[in-house]
Amino acid sequence: MDSTRPDLRLFVLHHAGGSHLLYRDWPAALPDTWDVRLLDAPGHGHLLDRPLIPDADLLADFLLNRIEPELTCPYALFGHSMGALVTYEITRRIVQRGLPLPVWVGVSSRVSPQLAQARSWYHELTDAELRIRLKELGGTPAGILDDPELWDVYGPIIRGDLRLVENWRPDPDAPPLPVALSAYAGGADQSASPQRMAGWAEHSEHYLGLRVFDGGHFYFVGDPGPLLRQIERDATTALATAGARTALDATGAARP
Repeated sequence: MDSTRPDLRLFVLHHAGGSHLLYRDWPAALPDTWDVRLLDAPGHGHLLDRPLIPDADLLADFLLNRIEPELTCPYALFGHSMGALVTYEITRRIVQRGLPLPVWVGVSSRVSPQLAQARSWYHELTDAELRIRLKELGGTPAGILDDPELWDVYGPIIRGDLRLVENWRPDPDAPPLPVALSAYAGGADQSASPQRMAGWAEHSEHYLGLRVFDGGHFYFVGDPGPLLRQIERDATTALATAGARTALDATGAARP
């Protein structure tokens, strides 16, 4: 992409125990007029040498502070699993701080906030039990799960992220976000089923719907094409709507 202003800047937030690497092919698969930024949480990917942030609120603050200087054009946020809840918390902070709003937010494979009170304690499982659970979910390379040395490195990262997710308690009185929002689910996902994601409709003033794909929690890993095409459609629709709303507001402001 050249130095011209992008049509959209898309920030992508990864899942628990993951990094930008799972999403590394996305920038080339999305419109070349978009600027796709793959974020890493501390202790992951490019920030592997930094200590983990064990709290969702603190992680949202950290990532928002990093991206705030880049909110200089129409932009959007997409998060998968842990990344979805962090995306939600970042967007809440953007609204609270009066920063430019994203034109669109996408949340994937994460139950709606009102269900976050239902506790699961995967971060307290034994190593053997946790590896079995991760194999069921998919998304974690088999080499990490089967190699004791790699597990010694990445196991604590995964466990720390799961602790963050399972201790997250969203504000029950938070108003709906004043932004367009789409939800994405794998039809066979047992942890974030379409039924458990349907409640996202209550958390956006401009809800675009729940999109259900074949597969489980990591429904897009084998073929991200269907998800990326839907992201492009949803974000483009939201971008056009935001542009029309801005033009209408400007016309109204110009009237005597």
